[in-house]
Amino acid sequence: MLSAKSTSFFPAIAPQLDAGRSSRTRLVNLGSCRRSIASRTVRAVISSDDKSVGTLPSQPAAVGVALRAAAPPGDSIDVRVVLTVRNRIKEKLVSKIGDQLEYFVNGIGQGITVQLVSEEIDPDSESGKRSAEVAVRGFLPRSSNHPSLVEYAANFTVPSGFGRPGAICITNLHRKEFYLVEIVVHGLNDGPFFFPANTWIHTRNDNPQSRIIFSNQAYLPSQTPDGLKNIRQDILLGLRGNGKGERKKFEMIYDYALYNDLGNPDKDPDVARPVLGGSKRPYPRRCRTGRPPTKSDLSAESRVEKPHSVYVPRDETFEEIKQNTFSAGALKALFHNLIPALMAALSSSDSQFECFSDIDRLYKDGLLIKSEEQKLTQKLLLPTVLGNLLSMGEKLMKYDIPSIISRDRFSWLRDNEFARQTLAGVNPVDIQRLREFPIRSKLDPETYGSPESAITKECLEHELNGMSLQEAMDNDRLFIIDYHDILLPYVKKINSLKERKMYASRTVLFYTRSGILRPIAIELSLPSTPSASRKRVYTHGHDATTNWIWKLAKAHACANDAGVHQLVNHWLRTHAAMEPYIIATHRQLSSMHPIFMLLHPHMRYTLEINALARQSLINGGGIIENCFSPGKYSMELSSAAYKSLWRFDMEALPADLIRRGMAIEDPSMPCGVKLVIEDYPYAADGLLVWSAIEDWVKDYVTHYYSDDSSVTSDVELQAWWDEIKNKGHPDKRNEPWWPNLNTKEDLIHILTIIVWTASGQHAAINFGQYPFGGYMPNRPTLMKKLIPQEDEPEYEKFLLNPQYMFLSALPSQLQATQIMAVQDTLSTHSPDEEYLGQVIESHAHWTNNRHIASCFEKFSARLEEIEEIINRRNKNFYLKNRSGAGVPPYELLLPLSGPGVTGRGIPNSISI
Repeated sequence: MLSAKSTSFFPAIAPQLDAGRSSRTRLVNLGSCRRSIASRTVRAVISSDDKSVGTLPSQPAAVGVALRAAAPPGDSIDVRVVLTVRNRIKEKLVSKIGDQLEYFVNGIGQGITVQLVSEEIDPDSESGKRSAEVAVRGFLPRSSNHPSLVEYAANFTVPSGFGRPGAICITNLHRKEFYLVEIVVHGLNDGPFFFPANTWIHTRNDNPQSRIIFSNQAYLPSQTPDGLKNIRQDILLGLRGNGKGERKKFEMIYDYALYNDLGNPDKDPDVARPVLGGSKRPYPRRCRTGRPPTKSDLSAESRVEKPHSVYVPRDETFEEIKQNTFSAGALKALFHNLIPALMAALSSSDSQFECFSDIDRLYKDGLLIKSEEQKLTQKLLLPTVLGNLLSMGEKLMKYDIPSIISRDRFSWLRDNEFARQTLAGVNPVDIQRLREFPIRSKLDPETYGSPESAITKECLEHELNGMSLQEAMDNDRLFIIDYHDILLPYVKKINSLKERKMYASRTVLFYTRSGILRPIAIELSLPSTPSASRKRVYTHGHDATTNWIWKLAKAHACANDAGVHQLVNHWLRTHAAMEPYIIATHRQLSSMHPIFMLLHPHMRYTLEINALARQSLINGGGIIENCFSPGKYSMELSSAAYKSLWRFDMEALPADLIRRGMAIEDPSMPCGVKLVIEDYPYAADGLLVWSAIEDWVKDYVTHYYSDDSSVTSDVELQAWWDEIKNKGHPDKRNEPWWPNLNTKEDLIHILTIIVWTASGQHAAINFGQYPFGGYMPNRPTLMKKLIPQEDEPEYEKFLLNPQYMFLSALPSQLQATQIMAVQDTLSTHSPDEEYLGQVIESHAHWTNNRHIASCFEKFSARLEEIEEIINRRNKNFYLKNRSGAGVPPYELLLPLSGPGVTGRGIPNSISI
């Protein structure tokens, strides 16, 4: 298989650089298609399973295109096509024998046929000129660098007036699919011509229609050569499907559906879940699978349970290296084997951690696994968590020490570390500047009581080192993390669940003159009763009792933060919001559209990881419900946040910072904003990355769009943006804040938001999950007890053993190890990760445009500079939120990373 080694830029810009980031392969009903292929390199992977695990989109018969071979005139040109088939890296003996048979069948011309389609129109057929259909024949030497690649050659002739090849028709005569990486056509003028594919080619047994692959030449719809116009439209129609029937694994059809597959009422009424999407519970849309409804609730879609896979379009599934890392070794092992193994190991003795040394033993000695679970644990190949399995009769699983305690074991106890993580932790996107006082709720007072917070002026001024409240606000020194309104409507329901206790929380922080942020007050609220408000304010104290209660208040605030982070900032704002952008891009933008080529690397693996999440993470009874405070109400809370908080325009980093009062508009500054707290690592580094993305997108867009009218007249682009709003996010379609798409500046801004969301934003809030959450006391995901009050029996127990009371309020051993394992997997980079500003070898020919290649080179160089700037910042001891004794550097927005849990690296896409 092709090496995943990345290059900072395209390999030498050959006479033809490729133009089409891994061009999407297309299906066309070719009928009695005749094919003849020009000399070109095709790289493909033959699956080891005889039954296609996935194949490409079925094309409606109505999309048929009559294909006629062009009659060769007197003069002809010799053309050569080279196909490269990529076998699987790891295969069983039977599969290897099958591959040798495929190799022989292809070599003698019985496995694959190809046909060239010209950009020039055939006046008789009124479609692109066609070469003869040719069977691929011949064996080429295997590459010593890529032993999994097998190349084949085909030689044929085309008329001298054939013109520039714009598409290639491919038919797979084998009984199983293969993976096509690239085709290269040699012998024609201005060649060679590259047709990047990186796609699965379905077998004719699954779908008799052939596939169409476009070249890497980008065309706006109005610029489409006459010979390709019909094909361009037909392929888009095929990718949209007809909205009917259950999708098959080999198909590549993109359509929308409600989130109606999270529950399983047929299995147990307790795991039935409401449908998300619609006026009552608005939500983004997901990829449609078309599965039949459940028997007990026709509004719910029947589920596919592990180990069976949920449909996503075939090319959206994990490639082999990713599968080896997360299917055979990590993600599926986690979902399929780890949790049952942990439950079996701990079910008879699952209990609370009784002292902090119990937690420390997870990293020092490991987790005891019973001998009968050895076979299961041997299958677990999680990259970090399960790295060290001892083999002395009993199995021990050691957890790597999270970075938050690797330098300073007790840092999590300090107030300044609690506050530092609001700026440089895994959830640095909820802190706001306090701009109004008194603090007031926007909830209905008839239902939720007095809107005014219990945090008083006197309470705050007691902690302001002699500064008045107004002076502190005027000087931008007071900040707040306010989860009151989003959580209070759910508190009563959540507290009725077994071993779940939570408050609606507000945390006020003070930015001192010495540049240190510290928490000064935490308000914890329960639903008011007709006779009383149930709001309590906690501050840090100097006596032992007050200090332990303060620790409990901070733990409750952290648990709320962990839930909002996971369900809102991580899942909703990146994973769920991104899915409709991807669906609309495939349905409305041809793979030869320059904007499709720009967005393509930022869509990789997202639909697959989202489908896996719906299957095992966010589903009813899934890991998120089991391990986070909101429990069975988790996704309802996410829907409520979408309804009240999510705005596309505010997903732009500068706009978000201004909205939260963490920055002010300043045209003289980069990105037009000035940070209120200069030492805000997420924002400071994020603005560098945002600016680099914005400049790259600007260079790209201005090359393809000469003026604003070229934007408004682009029918595919306008349909794409309209579909994102009206089909992808239909519950928000009438909101006034959606950006217009009338100018080049509009397009640049929209695309920058999408690319930032998929890359920098997701990286900042995802890859720190284990580094910060792997030590559970630092970031508990749920609380099981309320803070004991003086008139309650629990208070005496608290006074006698505050450490035990603190730990008994946190997740149990089973819950802690479950979430640690999940966080480890979610924080892991796969060896085949594609990082921002890089082009891996298999996508080297994504564009044939020299100017675009030069612009991308500039983008890559800019990101290298940003990495150097961030490294220098992390060594600057004046920046106390990213350096100092025991303080881990802020590296989440460093562009590059190696594989594993590294706490750094910005992948192009939401791939985990």
